[in-house]
Amino acid sequence: MHEALQSQMQRLIVEPLLSARISTVIVLDALDECRDEDPESAILLVLGQSVSDIPGIRFFITSRPERHITSGFRGPLLRDATDVFVLHDVELRIVDNDIRRFFRHELFKLARQREGWPTDGQLDSLCRRAAGFFVYAVATVNFLKHKFKRPSDRLDIIMKSPESTAYEGQAGLKVYSSLDTLYNSILRAAFLENDADDDATVRSVLSAVVLVANPLPPSAIATLMDFECDVVLALLESIRSLLVLHDDIDHPVQPFHKSFPDFITGPTRCTDTRFHISADYHIEIVLRCLELMYELLEKNMCSIPDYALNSDVKDLSRRIEEGGIPGALEYACRSWYKHLNTTQYRAADVVSALNRFLEGRFLFWLEVLSVLGAVGDAAHALSMAVRWLNEVHSDSQPDFQVSLC
Repeated sequence: MHEALQSQMQRLIVEPLLSARISTVIVLDALDECRDEDPESAILLVLGQSVSDIPGIRFFITSRPERHITSGFRGPLLRDATDVFVLHDVELRIVDNDIRRFFRHELFKLARQREGWPTDGQLDSLCRRAAGFFVYAVATVNFLKHKFKRPSDRLDIIMKSPESTAYEGQAGLKVYSSLDTLYNSILRAAFLENDADDDATVRSVLSAVVLVANPLPPSAIATLMDFECDVVLALLESIRSLLVLHDDIDHPVQPFHKSFPDFITGPTRCTDTRFHISADYHIEIVLRCLELMYELLEKNMCSIPDYALNSDVKDLSRRIEEGGIPGALEYACRSWYKHLNTTQYRAADVVSALNRFLEGRFLFWLEVLSVLGAVGDAAHALSMAVRWLNEVHSDSQPDFQVSLC
């Protein structure tokens, strides 16, 4: 993998910059959100091998201090070539001043000529609650920008919530306590009148936002999780302040900030069981993927002529878009196995659904993956399925063993 990255770096960055002979800054934002299971960041390793070839170029990299990221910066190739700046080392007084300016500017725009709002006391409280997290300030402002409700009423909801949700004995979470309070307040305000069935719908839809391998649009979430699109749209609109949500129902939706998935999937942080997304929801997504593939997959969905190669079909992308491979089905075909985990939750249901899918739709699945140019995913999927089957049955059936022939 490193060799492929090195080749791409050389072709896409090093060679063009050398030929252009310009000085510039390249920004790599949120490096920690790149999927990378190596003990040392593959991107940083490749970057370290190439950076000396392009003098005059500076890289500005932002990341959480994940272990493989910090080890990458400490490696011999980058250790002496980088300056590390830790945001949390900035004096809180300086950060608070910046956050207060942001609050004052944004809230005064929302005041709509209303004198005395927000008060200095409210601004002080918001700054204390932010606790140095700019994402708190942005999420708060987004929460106040509601189409049909007064900003002052929305601010009162935040003011009535406690300024800390840190629990005794959980000092490690205190740094996130202000965010946890805000996220709890927004969720409770959005779904205050829900009954138990509505709460289950909220959790299912949110699981398809925070757990999926790649962001899905509301239309695909509705299909994948078997809800009406209007239901999904209304639910997502209720918490728009926490999401990057577009008016186009076919545009992917994703969390505004990674701290929200971290919060809602953390049982010690999201203590309201109405909203907590447990690991069991991965299994719910697996089951929906398997069911969707069984329902929708059929022979030659894109009407490819017999004996024709995919590369020879000039309008292949149009056939994929119009020929019956909707976004939810494409996601199911490419990513169902990524949601398998070792929990025993509904294991028998998964085994049954997996058996039915492989017996009835296996060849159609391979055909769709081939059209999508992702047939290699099949090997990963089957390997993961075998590993999962062996793991979930190891306790109840010690001699149980599955292998690929």
